[in-house]
Amino acid sequence: MTQNNLSQSIKENSSIIDFHAHIYYDPETRDVAAQIREELGVRFEVKLGRWHDQPVGPHPKSMYQVAFAPDQFFQVVPWLMLNRGGLEILVHPETGDDVTDHTDHALWLGNKLELNIQVLQRLR
Repeated sequence: MTQNNLSQSIKENSSIIDFHAHIYYDPETRDVAAQIREELGVRFEVKLGRWHDQPVGPHPKSMYQVAFAPDQFFQVVPWLMLNRGGLEILVHPETGDDVTDHTDHALWLGNKLELNIQVLQRLR
């Protein structure tokens, strides 16, 4: 990529509306997910999404979503890094491009899970 192409493709942080963290769990680890959820709600200014005990959308296993503002990133994500309890967590920005946000812009804590991106591509 040339310097000119790079500067044309650079996105500004201001294009990030908020962040989502998807906390994945199994029936055996639901209690761990519940403890993490409770602590997130107490410690940070986050919006806790519904429990999904079955795969939903592009997500291959049970999960709940946590939404937080960009100014909370440097508090929430390091806390999740240290307190994820062995669970897989997807953190991604919300820019209005769901496919890219869940793929190229994604940050994984733990093992990277294979998302069903076709679900998001159909929504474009």
